[in-house]
Amino acid sequence: MPAENVTSASRPRRHDGLLAERGGWPELLWGPALLFSAVARARSFLYERRLLSAFEVGAPVVSVGNLVAGGTGKTPMIAWLAARLAERGLRAGIVSRGYGAEEHASGQAPNDEARMLANMLPDVPHLQDPDRVRAASQLVDRGLDVILVDDGFQHRRLARDVDIVLLDALRPFGLPAPARGGLAVEAPLPRGLMREPMAALRRASAVVLTRADAVDEAALEQLQRRVEGAAPGVPVLRAQHAPVAYREARDPGRARRPLEDLEGLEVDLFSGIGNPGAFEVTVRDLGVVVRSHRRFPDHHPFAPGELDGLGQGRPALTTAKDAARLEGLPEVEGPGSMLVLDVEMEVTRGAPVLDALLDALPP
Repeated sequence: MPAENVTSASRPRRHDGLLAERGGWPELLWGPALLFSAVARARSFLYERRLLSAFEVGAPVVSVGNLVAGGTGKTPMIAWLAARLAERGLRAGIVSRGYGAEEHASGQAPNDEARMLANMLPDVPHLQDPDRVRAASQLVDRGLDVILVDDGFQHRRLARDVDIVLLDALRPFGLPAPARGGLAVEAPLPRGLMREPMAALRRASAVVLTRADAVDEAALEQLQRRVEGAAPGVPVLRAQHAPVAYREARDPGRARRPLEDLEGLEVDLFSGIGNPGAFEVTVRDLGVVVRSHRRFPDHHPFAPGELDGLGQGRPALTTAKDAARLEGLPEVEGPGSMLVLDVEMEVTRGAPVLDALLDALPP
């Protein structure tokens, strides 16, 4: 049995696969979904009419977000922006809510995204706090020049100068296509994964179609027309998650190895990210032979026994975000040989637009 189909307690079934199917109990969620949508629209109306306040923190703010719950590449985009700001001599700080790390302010461990960003950007301060205005203010007090907000499109209480919104070209509305065929479900939470309707893109400074290399040109053009129709005049860019190297998960030096060494290698995959299918596509495109893929929910906290059976006779391969979640957890006995694929964001169309937005930030 493929690992992603195992539904025992130790290998939880992903809820997005259930929501992707039409008919059955998920259709009962349309009632709360319509309520969620109405509340989101009302909240947006109040901010647009300035009946709810957005707070300035005394430094430029650049938000990276999306329309759906789940992964679209926000963390690699934050790293891309931080590097471009550093090239301009600007010191960036990162603010995020910190799902799964609410106790971070009291000294407990940050979540997987924070660990991943700390590995990618060791010199960039990162605060996780549900009150992102407070966290941003603290970074400004430290003398940071620009605040980057991870997953901030819906957090309108913090005023921002630039809003970059990511849409995953493979799953622009959050859910995969149904297993039995047909169009993907496009619905608000909790029936689907959409936090806001497409019309919300009108307030974006730019929309970036991520994983653009994973779909054909016709599908990209169709998605771009959809975005342009919903948000006339907003630039539509393209990007891809570019693998750059792989490494041994237990190597304290984090030495990178060339991707060519992976070609023809048989592996078991495991992941607990927003779009595990995209990870598998990326791995297969490297010429890796995938024998199984054990899929966990996004931000899944690994527990003893959940990785049993992986890496027996062949390596297990995972994402940098999942590897970060395993750090410091010796009680979780991982596979005998565990490899990590490192990827970086590569803007393939429209990078000058982002450069212009950064250059136009107020002093």
